[in-house]
This record gives sequence, structure tokens and C-alpha cells, in this order.
Amino acid sequence: MKYGFGADLGGTTCKLGLFTTDGELIDKWEIPTDTSNNGENILKDISDSIHGKMVEKDLTRDMITGIGIGVPGAVTPDGIVNRCVNLGWGVLPIEKELAELSGLNVKAANDANIAALGESWVGSGRGTDSLVMVTLGTGIGGGVVINGKILVGHNGAAGEIGHINVNEDELEECGCGNHGCVEQYASATGIVRVANRRLAQTQRASKLREIEGFTAKDVFDLAKDGDELALEIVRDICSLLGKMIAKVCNVLNPEVVLIGGGVSRAGQIIIDELQDGFYSQVFHASRETDIRLASLGNDAGIYGGMRLVMED
Repeated sequence: MKYGFGADLGGTTCKLGLFTTDGELIDKWEIPTDTSNNGENILKDISDSIHGKMVEKDLTRDMITGIGIGVPGAVTPDGIVNRCVNLGWGVLPIEKELAELSGLNVKAANDANIAALGESWVGSGRGTDSLVMVTLGTGIGGGVVINGKILVGHNGAAGEIGHINVNEDELEECGCGNHGCVEQYASATGIVRVANRRLAQTQRASKLREIEGFTAKDVFDLAKDGDELALEIVRDICSLLGKMIAKVCNVLNPEVVLIGGGVSRAGQIIIDELQDGFYSQVFHASRETDIRLASLGNDAGIYGGMRLVMED
């Protein structure tokens, strides 16, 4: 039996999973991400934790396929990270350094990309060879799998779909420096921003006014409960999301689009309400694209990491 490790590195924690090569998750755990001193201890901490798990499970190096790791930033095809601001990293040869620390084969990719790969392997995209995954969280990420392989791009930045423009008239600046990116509307922070803007523009009643510091979840929950203003906000946001997905499908023509990330816990309402925006702009050849919810949740990244290293 062969085994391997998937790692999903975030700014607060690193999720880790031990797998068999047929996709069975044997164990999963988390370690804190130490961003002190520009993240100099992060890779050593990951290596030490994996070695500890190998001792615990009585696994030797010859039984391990390797480590697949996703990071919150661009990763070049040859395994070099090009800035991870929230980790303190600049340019870092992550595959080389983690391999030297661990003594294991290492493959690295962007975290949204490996989440897409995980979903295509054993999640909602299983059985398809081309998909786009949209992750709705604090921001909006994207991962693209074509013919079963991650689309990386020239310098590792493919799939940045959160910064597709959906509103030419937007005056407020996105975190990326542009204006009107879909991330400004359909991310968790964007939904709250849009809702607050709408509440300031109208005197209409809404239970949102009764919730101090409401969240994106509150907006969706009230929409599902029949709050008219919350439902209008959700419909407008999802329409923009659907238009963005149409633009992506017009270029990539995937078989499936998956909606994941924390916001996706709102469920089927997102799929239902993005349809009008999607069909208003999608090219006829991509009208039959299946849009569905992702299924692996927070485990998508560790599954994708395992799949990534298996392909090496």
C-alpha cells in the first residue's frame, strides 16, 4: 500500500491529510501557521508534523508517494512561490525547500487550484475532465482543471476569476487596485458591503437593520425567510456572479462549474439565483454547463494536494 500527504496552507492554520493512493483519507489534522519572521518556520513545522504522523502510523519513506501542498498565492510550474503576502513570503522555491526538509517528493500549487483538483478527483466534479471551481470566501478564488490537469498559467496566476470586472461604473477600489471586480460583490465581505450600501440608499424595511454587524450568512438566511430587501440583494449579487461565470465559460467551455467556499453553505439559493445572469451572457455552446455546489468543503485542498503529488 502506498500513502501520501495533502497539505492546505492558510494564513492561520495548515490543514494536513494522510491518504492512500486510491483516495481514502486515513487521518486529518491541523497545525498553526507561524508567520513570525516572514514565515521562516512554516515549512519546517509542516515537515516535522508529517514526520510525526509517519512515526505514529509506522510509515517509512519508501511507502510515501510524497507531499502535495496548496498555498495562498501564485506558484509557477516549476514550484516557485511568487509572493504570499499573508504568510510573509516573497519568492520562495517551496518544492525544493520542503523536499529538502522532509526527504520526500513535493509538488505545490495555488490553494484554489488544488481545491478544484480535489473536487474533480473525489468530489462534485468526479467523473468530469474539465471544470472550474469558484470559491466564495473572504475573497473569491478560482481553480481550473482541464483534461484532468490544473491550469497553472505562465507564472502560476491562472484562475484569478475573482478579479473579472462585472461593473464598469464602480467607484470604490477593489483590494487588487481595480474597480468593479466580482469579488467586491459576491465574496463574504462583498455581500456585506453591498447590503450596507443598499440599506443606506433606501428606507425600506428589512430585518437586516436589526442585526448589528450582520454577515453574508445573515443576508442569505433572511432572503430564504422572505425578507424582500435581503432577497433583492441576493438576486443582484448572484446575477453578477452568474455573469462572471458566463465569461469564464465563454473562454474555457468547462463541463462543470462548482461553487465552493464558506458562502456556498447558503446552498441551492446561490445556484438558483445566478441562472438569469449566467444565461444573459453565456455563449450558446456553453449554455448546458452544469453549475452545482462543491461537496468536499474544507477538505478539498488536502484531497487536491494528494492528487497533485500522485500525478508527479
